[in-house]
Order: sequence, then structure tokens, then C-alpha cells
Amino acid sequence: MATLTWHGSSYPTQVLVLTGRSLRALLRTPALVFFSILQPLIMLTLFSQIFSSITSTANFPPGMSYINFLLPAILVNTAMQSSLASGIGLVQDMSNGVLARFRSLPIRPSTVLLARNLSDAVRTAFQLVLMIAFGVLVFGFRPDGGMLGTLAALGLALVVGWALSWVFIAIAAWVRKAELMQTVGFLAMFPLMFASSAFVPINGLPGWLQAIAKVNPLTYAVDAARSLALAHPVTGVVGALVTSGAIAVVGAFFAVRGFRRPLSV
Repeated sequence: MATLTWHGSSYPTQVLVLTGRSLRALLRTPALVFFSILQPLIMLTLFSQIFSSITSTANFPPGMSYINFLLPAILVNTAMQSSLASGIGLVQDMSNGVLARFRSLPIRPSTVLLARNLSDAVRTAFQLVLMIAFGVLVFGFRPDGGMLGTLAALGLALVVGWALSWVFIAIAAWVRKAELMQTVGFLAMFPLMFASSAFVPINGLPGWLQAIAKVNPLTYAVDAARSLALAHPVTGVVGALVTSGAIAVVGAFFAVRGFRRPLSV
């Protein structure tokens, strides 16, 4: 008589179940959901007020409101900051024993990482939608690209955040310490955010900072999102998508390799 051997569920089923598990864990922590939504709204409010005076400078595009200039950039920045949560969440799962239990199940290691990535992408999408609604209702965000252009900018921001989340997942899989993960993440994010075209036109920055901003990959993502939302000639979108894809592939490769290491290492 042939012996029946259970090899586990299919790969898509594993990803779906584990993604649902991560989302349910997030919803069971209402305070975390609230503050993850509140943070980008506070950022949008503060930056829209602090930097709004630059609209009167010669370097700012004439006839453009600052909220229309700012919001597409905030979408990309929020997606980038949310990607850090993917790495921190993985470290927490490693420390609380969840991943040790997963290793005893007939599931592929990459499904755990992909589920973490997808669940955080869902959370980020919710954040970005609320931010756009907040910008429209409170600050009068009215981009020339209309709803379609704004949704395209949102989609680009999600792709950028999805790719960067693989980087932070890879870092988490190797460092495995929440404090170190947060330090590395913030050290990487703040230069990317402020040494870019996100808040001020590049030609309004000091000379040395202009040189950095021009090679900052976030500048190209922000400029592409801004072009989509404002119905400007679309440049850099393909480059941003290709770069994001390359980053995701490299990050996923190292994430899986790091995740396969024994948890005691």
C-alpha cells in the first residue's frame, strides 16, 4: 500500500494565510493602527505649514501651490518610512518565537517574508489613501492630473515602498535586533528624505546638497510621482519602476538567505 505524505499547502495559499495572519495581528493592536495613520498626517500638516513660504521664492515653480508640490513627495516618503516597519515586524516575530514555530511547519521560508511584505503594503496603501483624502479636504489639494494622476502617483509610491521593504526585511533577517534595526533604518531614511527634491526644489538647496540630491534615488521617485499627479511631462517613471524592481530582487535574495540562518546565530 502506498504511503500518503502531506507536503503542505500550495505556495499561494501559504502566502495568503500568512498575510492574513499579519493583518489580523495588526488589527488587534488599535493603538498601533491609530499612530501609524496619525504620523504621516502630522508630517503633512507640519511640512505644509513650515515650508509653505518657499512658494514666494524665485526657485519655486510659478503658479503652483505648495500642497500640490508637497503631497506627492509625502506619499513617497510615507511609503519609504512604512517599509521600515516590515523589518521591525520581522525582528519582533523572531524575538517572540513566532518564526521558531513557523520553522516546524511545512512552509517555505520565502512565504513568511513575502507575507510580511504584502501585509505592510496593504497597511501603507490605507495610509496613503487617507493622506490624499486629508490633503483634499483640509488643505485643498487639487492636482492638475486629477484623480487618475493622483492614483498613479500613489501606485508608484507603493511600488517604491514595496521594494524598500525588501531591503529592510533583508537587514532585519541578518541583524535580528530591533534597536539596531531602527537605528540603521533612520540613518538611511533621513538623508534620503531631506537631501532630495521632496520638500524644496533642488535649485533652492545649497550647492553641496544639490549634488547629493541629484544622485539621490528618492529624488527620481519623488519627481516621477509629482509629474504623474500634476500632469507634467512624465519622466523617470520607468526608471523608478525598474530601479524598484532591481532593489526588490536583490533585497529578497539576501532576505531569504539571512532568514534561513539558524535563529540562534
